[in-house]
Amino acid sequence: MNAQQPAKVQKPSGSLQKSLKNRHIQLIALGGAIGTGLFYGSSESIGLAGPSILLAYLIGGLAIFMIVRAMSEMSVEDPRAGAFSYYATRYWSKRAGFVSGWNYWFNYILVSMVELSVVGSFVNYWFPHIPQWVSAAFFLVVIMALNLFGVSEFGEFEFWFALIKIVAVIAMIIGGIVLVVFNMPTDSGVRASFANWFAIDGGFFPHGLMERTADGRWTGLLMALVVVMFSFGGTELIGITAGETHDPAKTIPKATNGIIWRILVFYIAALGIIMAVVPWNLIDGQMSPFVQIFDSVGIRIAAGILNFVCLTAVMSVYNSGLYSNSRMLYSLARQHNAPQILGRLNFHGVPVMGVLISALITALAVVIVFLWPDFAFNYLMSIATIAGIINWTMIMITELKFRKAVRNGDGPKALAGLKGEEALNKIQFKLPFARVMPYIVIAFLAMVVVLMFFSPSYRVAVFAGVIWLAVLLIAYQIMERVRTRGNRADAKPGIEEE
Repeated sequence: MNAQQPAKVQKPSGSLQKSLKNRHIQLIALGGAIGTGLFYGSSESIGLAGPSILLAYLIGGLAIFMIVRAMSEMSVEDPRAGAFSYYATRYWSKRAGFVSGWNYWFNYILVSMVELSVVGSFVNYWFPHIPQWVSAAFFLVVIMALNLFGVSEFGEFEFWFALIKIVAVIAMIIGGIVLVVFNMPTDSGVRASFANWFAIDGGFFPHGLMERTADGRWTGLLMALVVVMFSFGGTELIGITAGETHDPAKTIPKATNGIIWRILVFYIAALGIIMAVVPWNLIDGQMSPFVQIFDSVGIRIAAGILNFVCLTAVMSVYNSGLYSNSRMLYSLARQHNAPQILGRLNFHGVPVMGVLISALITALAVVIVFLWPDFAFNYLMSIATIAGIINWTMIMITELKFRKAVRNGDGPKALAGLKGEEALNKIQFKLPFARVMPYIVIAFLAMVVVLMFFSPSYRVAVFAGVIWLAVLLIAYQIMERVRTRGNRADAKPGIEEE
């Protein structure tokens, strides 16, 4: 697939509003990654690896940081709505842009479904008799309504959603440290201590790198990487916001570089504290580990507050997901890779049909939660993971294509006309070790896919991912044939200028 110059076509009325400020971007970048994967899914990853899950989060976090850096390198030079699809189209091919855009949309539809599938478990902490599908339906409608406001309102809501999570996690870490310092007793009979990482049921590496249990399941540090990678889905949302960001050359690098300390604090430190207070082999997933840490020492009020935070976190991720999906559909429409109605904006600068259609498709989660509650979390999460890996892989390949275009004098804006090393040196926010890093990250993601074959639920997701890619490629070919038969070769679609 060869890179191509985008054709200019007439711009529709209305435009996205560049209303997101630095504080919005900082919190959106963090809020997109702190949700079900951390507050709920961490139970599964701890069960697989024990305390060594901390290393899994560090390894996975470094890979994600490089993916976001690659995305941000392109976003700073040429900020666009629906960044993944735009850059793939601009620097790779129309086919790649089609696949990238629709796969990202599909990925976040699944992530949104996962968030909605577990929202009922947090509501049931207080109201055990409310059916989980009712909770899912209620919050779907609320978040859809929020997204129909302008982007500045979305940014403000997400800012406060994310701030609640940040304050709560930091408070939990501080509270957990107090429990450890005073060696407080817990319901399990084990006192809070960092020594619990090494002294309980097999120590720091209870299942080694990878081992098979008596019941045939594979566990260990490597298997935990699969669950960990789902947790980091959403960090790349920075690229989606670039098209509506005020001064992206400053805000995007700040938000991107902040990801490292966020990973250290909000994943590694938080889970390390939890396993120091609650023995890792007693974290069973019946409630969030963040709730269990205070529940185990009898601080019911704190547990209730953290349960509220978990609920807020889930809603925050769904809020970000609906936002990004509507912008991706908007971008696809501008590339003529989606129905044009999805590219229309209201007077608030919101792609309303993108919001409504994404919410309508996500509503399937309500039905799935009602009919198959166990399937809802396990299988949706695994399929979302493979869709995310496809997306991340395409980002790294597109970054390679982007650098090739820059080197050849086909870079965007200020880079246009410059060639060779001179052009590459002018890139404002470079991917570290850019000559080899994309290949290292792609190899890591390929290893994660191989590991997915060792888990029944994730194995299904790999096959689903292959089928989904085939569907996208066939859909693209059908779309191209329809265009050809319509004798519209003289109006060959490109990318509309913003």
